[in-house]
Amino acid sequence: MLFRLPVDVLLLLIPTLLFALVFHEFSHAYMAYRLGDRTAAFQGRLTLNPLAHLDPFGSLMILFVGFGWAKPVPVDVRNLHNPRTDMMLVAFAGPAANLVLGLIGGILLRFFGDAGFLNNTMGLMLYFFVRINITLAVFNMIPLPPLDGSQIFSGLMMRKNPQLVMNLQMYGPKILFGAILLGYFFHVPVLWWVMKPFVNLFMYVFTGMSA
Repeated sequence: MLFRLPVDVLLLLIPTLLFALVFHEFSHAYMAYRLGDRTAAFQGRLTLNPLAHLDPFGSLMILFVGFGWAKPVPVDVRNLHNPRTDMMLVAFAGPAANLVLGLIGGILLRFFGDAGFLNNTMGLMLYFFVRINITLAVFNMIPLPPLDGSQIFSGLMMRKNPQLVMNLQMYGPKILFGAILLGYFFHVPVLWWVMKPFVNLFMYVFTGMSA
């Protein structure tokens, strides 16, 4: 839980996490706008202003539980040119944006980084920036509703196995919530076991460092 961390670490983590979440949601809204749906734009979501994207309760959950959320970006599929593939693109825009931010941060770490750089405030914040963006991208690509990966997986499988998609939409949130509870109450980090290889891979590719 973030609130248990030292204050100096929180001062680095919280702004980095908030920006990663805001940019993630902005990217969903921007992609939907480019593909023909202006629903999010009309609701003021085409902005990097945190107030437009952050959910108060979801933000508190991040601080006290270690898991939370921002406001979902509204999308009206009727306005999209190709609803199935365009919704996949809208869903992928968020994780892709976080990976781009992670890549930029990783390049900066490679350029400036040495053993001593991570011991100063700027270096540590840049490391957190890369790590948080990669983790957020990987987490959201898990194919369980309401995560972005479920929209992509459903779009790919809808024509091949619609029953699987229906089952995923029905039971996916329960599976996700159960995995979160296992990690929180019983210290069985099922989600992290799934995510860790991908987080480590992107950290190494982007920065040359292990997570």
